[in-house]
Amino acid sequence: MHMIVKAANRLSHVKEYYFSTKLREIRQMIANGADVLNLGIGNPDFMPSENTIDALVQSAKAPTHHGYQSYKGIPELRKAMAAWYQKTYKVTLDFDTEILPLIGSKEGIMHVSLAFLNEGDAVLVPNPGYPTYTAVSKLVGAKIITYDLEESLGWNIDIDKLKKMDLSNVKIMWVNFPNMPTGASGDEQVLTELVKLAKEHQFLIVNDNPYSMILNEQPKSMLAIDGAKEVLLELNSLSKSHNMAGWRMGWVSGKKEYIETILKVKSNMDSGMFLPVQHAAVAALKNTGDWHLAQNEMYKKRREVTKELLDLLGCVYDNHQSGLFIWAKIPQQERRVEDFVDDILQKANVFITPGFIFGSNGERYVRVSLCNDMAVLQEAMRRIKETLVIV
Repeated sequence: MHMIVKAANRLSHVKEYYFSTKLREIRQMIANGADVLNLGIGNPDFMPSENTIDALVQSAKAPTHHGYQSYKGIPELRKAMAAWYQKTYKVTLDFDTEILPLIGSKEGIMHVSLAFLNEGDAVLVPNPGYPTYTAVSKLVGAKIITYDLEESLGWNIDIDKLKKMDLSNVKIMWVNFPNMPTGASGDEQVLTELVKLAKEHQFLIVNDNPYSMILNEQPKSMLAIDGAKEVLLELNSLSKSHNMAGWRMGWVSGKKEYIETILKVKSNMDSGMFLPVQHAAVAALKNTGDWHLAQNEMYKKRREVTKELLDLLGCVYDNHQSGLFIWAKIPQQERRVEDFVDDILQKANVFITPGFIFGSNGERYVRVSLCNDMAVLQEAMRRIKETLVIV
C-alpha cells in the first residue's frame, strides 16, 4: 500500500531484523498446518529462580510501586549489579556513578551509539557478529568498518591485522566475548592488546557480555583489564544468564563520564523501569552458584543432543564453545547455507539459523540454539533422520 508520508532516509540502508521476517514466515507455515520446531532463537525456556518471581509478585502488590521511576534505577539495583560484578568478575564498580540500568542491553546499543557517534564517524563491527551493531550504526549515519573473526584463530580478533588498519576515524569498536554466534571465549592477551590499541587511537571499546555465565567455566569482564575503564564500556544483561529475556533488564558499566553521557540519551527515551522488575532483578543477582551450575548442567545435556543433530546433518563444529548456541560449518557439498537451512525447514519442519545473517564470514555456517527442551531436540532429530538423512 502506498504511503502518503515516506519513510526516513536512514531506513533506506536498514532491513527488517532477520528473525522478525523469518518468524512471520514460520507463523504462516503453522497457520497452514505445519508443526515447525524453532531451533534458531536464543530465547531461554527455563524460568527465573523462585526468589526472583517471588520478589516481583510481592513488589507488584504494593500500591505505591506502579509509578514512574528514576532513569538511573533504584540504588538497591545498582548496588546489586556492583556486588554481582565483584563476585563474578572481581571487578570493582561505583554503584552510584559507574552503572546505568537499561531496558535490556539491546537498547543500550542504540543509547551508546546515539551518545558517542556523529554522522560519518567510523565504527568497527565484528564479522561474524550480532546484526544489531551494524543496523544501529547505519541508523545513526556512521561508517561501518568490519573486522574479521576467523576460524583459523579460534574466532578471535587478529590484533596484528587490526593494527595495520586505518583507525584514524574510528570512534567505537564493538566487541562480544563470549562471542555470539561462534561461541569463542576470547583471548585475554589479545583483549589486553586491544585496550592498548584503543588508548593509542582514542576510540571506545564496547564489550557486549551477556553470555559469560552460560557453559563458560571462567566468566570474565574486559573491565578487569588494567586501565580498561579509560576506553571501555561493558554491556550486560539478565536475559540469558538469569532466564529473564522478556523482563528487559540489562545495564552498562564504565567510567563515570561515559555513563553520564549515555544518561543524557536514555533520559530522553524512556521513563524508567517498572519498580517490581527492578526488585526482582535485585533478587536474581543474588542467585547462588549452585543455581547457575544447575542451569549449565541442563544446557550441557542439550548440547550433546544438539551435536548429534548436527552430526546427522553432516556439519562440523568446535567442541569448546560457550553460550546458548552451537556454531557449525555445513557440509562441503552444500552450495549455499540459505538453501541448506530452507531445505531443512521445508522437508523436516525444523528451523535453524543460517550464519550469513551475522556477516560474510558466516556464509558456510549455521547456528543452533540450546533453548529447547530434550523432547523438542529429540523430535527434531527424528524428523531429520526420516526426511534428510540418506543411509
